[in-house]
Parts: sequence; structure tokens; C-alpha cells
Amino acid sequence: MEIKVTVKQLGKKYPFLSEQIIEIAYEEVNITLENLLKLIVQQQVEEFNSKSFELEEEDYPKIPKDNYLNVLTDTGKVGFGSIYNLNKADLQKAQENAIQAFEDGIFAVFYNEEQLERLTQTIDLSLEHTFTLIRLAFLAGSYW
Repeated sequence: MEIKVTVKQLGKKYPFLSEQIIEIAYEEVNITLENLLKLIVQQQVEEFNSKSFELEEEDYPKIPKDNYLNVLTDTGKVGFGSIYNLNKADLQKAQENAIQAFEDGIFAVFYNEEQLERLTQTIDLSLEHTFTLIRLAFLAGSYW
């Protein structure tokens, strides 16, 4: 099943990070938030682990294409697709981290502008709304 996911972060500088359609291994109409998060993490881990880790014999300059420069300036992140860590991601640990991060309030999940607050909350995927994941930033400092 395909779902549409938008990832955002709070702030004025670069609030919009990415929007993508993700294919998850699920065929039913209703799903709990916990299962949905696990399936999204599973898809992302499989995609990451499938990338090539081949080491290059020769180092040469990599220049981004012209159409990619606009993306770089909009997001403030420069990347050339190189992976320097040769370790594969552990699916079980990644799923546990995602669930723990949600419980700790590190990110919020919205479905059609309605915030999903409980992992046991049931979601109707037949509506085909966009999921929005917002990374929350904590303020530093104190009045002590």
C-alpha cells in the first residue's frame, strides 16, 4: 500500500524537509499508529540497507547537477549520496528507537491535520490523507 508522508521541522529557516510516497507492506484498511511507524521504519531501513557500500578506488570531485543546486539551497543540506558508515541498519533496534522517540515527544504525527497522540490509535488508510511527521526542537536555557 502506498502512503504519502511529509517530514517537517519547526522553525522559520527550513520548515519543509521532504515529501515522498512510501510503499509499505500492509494491505488492510485500518492500522494502529504503532504498526504504521514500524512499517515506515522497516521500509526506510530496507531502502538504506539496499544502497551500495562499494568503496571507490579513486577519489574524484563530485559536482551536483544544476537542478539539484536549487534543492541544496532550499534545504541547507549538501549531500552527494556517499555513505561513509559501512554498517547496515538493525531493523529491530530502529523500530524500538522510533517508538521510544514518539513516546518521548521527539516527533509528532499528524494525519490530515489531526494529531495522533496514542500508539494504539487506529488510522483509516482508505481516506488516503497525507501523514505529516514533525521533528520537535526543545528550547535550551533556564532561569536558574
